[in-house]
Amino acid sequence: MKPNLATRLFAAVLGAAVVVAVAMGVGAHVNLNRDFLGYLNEQSVGRLDLAVPSVTAGYRQHGGWDFLRQRPDLWYRLLRPLPEDAQVPLTERPPASPTPAELTGASRRFTLLDAERRRIVGFASPAPDAIERAIVVDGLTVGWLVLTPFESVSSGAEKRFADAQARTGWVVGGAAVLLAAAVAFWASRRLLRPVRRVAEATHRLAAGDHSARVPEPGGDDEIGRLARDFNQLALTLQRNEAMRREFMADVSHELRTPLGVLHGELEALEDGVRRLDTQALQSLKGEVTTLHKLVDDLYELSLADVGALSYRKTALDLREILDDTAGSFGERLRSSGLALELDLPAEPLPAFGDARRLRQLFANLFENSCRYTDPGGALRLQARREGRQMLIDLHDSAPGVRDEHLPRLFDRFFRVEGSRSRRSGGAGLGLSICQRIVEAHEGRIQAGPSPLGGLWLRVELPARG
Repeated sequence: MKPNLATRLFAAVLGAAVVVAVAMGVGAHVNLNRDFLGYLNEQSVGRLDLAVPSVTAGYRQHGGWDFLRQRPDLWYRLLRPLPEDAQVPLTERPPASPTPAELTGASRRFTLLDAERRRIVGFASPAPDAIERAIVVDGLTVGWLVLTPFESVSSGAEKRFADAQARTGWVVGGAAVLLAAAVAFWASRRLLRPVRRVAEATHRLAAGDHSARVPEPGGDDEIGRLARDFNQLALTLQRNEAMRREFMADVSHELRTPLGVLHGELEALEDGVRRLDTQALQSLKGEVTTLHKLVDDLYELSLADVGALSYRKTALDLREILDDTAGSFGERLRSSGLALELDLPAEPLPAFGDARRLRQLFANLFENSCRYTDPGGALRLQARREGRQMLIDLHDSAPGVRDEHLPRLFDRFFRVEGSRSRRSGGAGLGLSICQRIVEAHEGRIQAGPSPLGGLWLRVELPARG
């Protein structure tokens, strides 16, 4: 089983910290050894130069090197810097103040050679690359003082110093690794906890639980925005699911009603309860017409939802379309006892759109007003141009619509009163189709209370020219 995200993050941060700590430790160790050895050799050369006068004076004082062969213990006194009184015997010289090179043990790497380069005293195995200083007395080279350079830190104070530095480096590196482990552990648990919550909620959401939500942490960082976006997504899916179920219930109800009527009429005709006459045929035809219109409206909405509703836009005159639509509803208005007031400008209202769809738009608006307005009421149609917009207002008289219902008028299958009969209320799809047509023409439609006591529908469309 693959490790989870928290484990991978912990391992990545800790692994990076370990690699960096080891690299820094190794680098520091290498650099320390190299630079420290350089420092030691530099101090040793300085100590070598300081020892040459003292060794020369020792030769002068004893007339040769035999005193060192007899008393090797005088070697390290001889290597100390020459005192002010050079005539003081070696055995009586006070101990000299230690120099940095003395503390590093450089004197132990000095070798004294005679003129024939034979070892007299000092370091037993001078290196081939040893540093040499000639001992010259009265113009003659009587010997050589040789320094074997440090090639590694192996003993003495320098060894202790290098070891102390190495221990310090590894302790600091270890502390850095532990600190990185603590930070990685905190990050993997604290920072990824909201991510795990979102992941768990996502699984629930994918399984169909649209009520899944995650706590929203404070702040405006990526984690906070992720939690808010997820909750918004879940809320949207929940609403869409509720709308889908409501839509399916409404569609089944709207289809069942005319089908039920048709089934009842046909059974009545089959059983002889009702005669097959003109009235029966008109009743059947009416239900078929209602069913056909409902199916057509659903088809129109499905095409609009996927952006497949066809539009053939051309230059047109909105005034002419409005006048024709109002004229086609003349008989319907008279039979319903509704008075129509037209307030259209004398000049054309140029626009760019699909004439057939716009006629469908205004016909649906008239149909809605005719269906819902009480007999004896009135309709008022106004149109005008304001700047780059065409404003078309349709007012009707009572009954009105309560303010809380206005935002939902363009929802599918929504009717102000669910108990209204289908004869007066329709299927509740007309205004939804109107909204799709207006949006396809880059316009806007809105509803509000009318001064006539009913509903006010305003359509805003872009003007041409």
